[in-house]
Amino acid sequence: MIVDKKLVKHVAKVARLDLTESEIDKFVPQLKDIIEAFSQLQDIDVTHIEPSFQPVPIIPHIAEDTPKKSVSQEKALCNSQHNKEGYFMGPKAV
Repeated sequence: MIVDKKLVKHVAKVARLDLTESEIDKFVPQLKDIIEAFSQLQDIDVTHIEPSFQPVPIIPHIAEDTPKKSVSQEKALCNSQHNKEGYFMGPKAV
């Protein structure tokens, strides 16, 4: 892959970045190094390695669903200045 100013400008445009010319000049060699590092991964022999789709086991952390006493309507509304007839009041939605 050819990494030049044109490629950096294209990547910046796709990422919606407004880069200056000095930033583009700075990023060209950095992008070259990154692409070279990742291209070395193609040379690794992985024919005898099983894919690891989920390297960390997923353990569900779900709380027990036990019934508990709920808050009374009066207690829920006691600190609210905006309530009417036992309900919270909010702005009108049209």
